[in-house]
Amino acid sequence: TLFQNYPNPFNPSTTIEVILPIDGLVSLKVYNILGQEVATLADREYFEEGEHDFYFDGSKLGSGVYFYKLIVQDVEDQSKLWVDMKKMILIK
Repeated sequence: TLFQNYPNPFNPSTTIEVILPIDGLVSLKVYNILGQEVATLADREYFEEGEHDFYFDGSKLGSGVYFYKLIVQDVEDQSKLWVDMKKMILIK
């Protein structure tokens, strides 16, 4: 499960909570409104099932709408892939 970041809107940092039902390879990336990647919080990193918090610092970015995308690949059955995306707002 990918939860809405908090706080939202945020300035300059926010927390993104993820609960994994399985052990998986996790990618969590942040994109601007044009779809350009602006930050990588995890890149195919192994995480055990359970709750994980990711900290995002947007102090070097401009105000605006951003999206964060979670991809989880099952380590036991790599054909299983879960993807979710949410919107967040940075206000300076």
